[in-house]
Amino acid sequence: MGKFVLITGGVRSGKSAWALKRANESPSKSKVFIATAECFDEEMKERVTNHKLERGDEWVTVEEPYKIDRAVGDLDNCSAAVIDCCTVWLGNIWYKNGDSDTALVKNIENFSKSLLKWQQSEGTGEIVIVSNEVGWGIVPLEKSVRRYRDWAGKLNQKIASLADEVYLCVAGISVKIK
Repeated sequence: MGKFVLITGGVRSGKSAWALKRANESPSKSKVFIATAECFDEEMKERVTNHKLERGDEWVTVEEPYKIDRAVGDLDNCSAAVIDCCTVWLGNIWYKNGDSDTALVKNIENFSKSLLKWQQSEGTGEIVIVSNEVGWGIVPLEKSVRRYRDWAGKLNQKIASLADEVYLCVAGISVKIK
């Protein structure tokens, strides 16, 4: 059966590095990085370039800012994959559809279903999912930011409930919590 792991924590806590290390330790010869970010400015372009260099040539990069359910469905069930990152993906969905509860629920459900289908496949692969914990700080002043924070929490709870393992990363140290 396929396996998937959630790594969550604050921004710049070391989640992505941990996810790549975990996937690189996989015996799978196929390594796939599902990138959810879109490059809207020079800073983001530079970050994406640096991340590609960190991964190296053995990684196939799939850029999918909206349909990560489709990207999961296209994965070989014996591959090692990293999805980075779910909160960026959620922001993309939000930007594209507005803060429609219906669109958010539909996209989260489609993503969840694709993970379950992959998890129940006959393969031996593993997906490592990166997501930010955004609700640990002060309560945002703006209503839309509070709604995004709440939806990010719902997304993380949904993924964690389905995941085989969940890790929390703080200051570059990951701790298994499930």
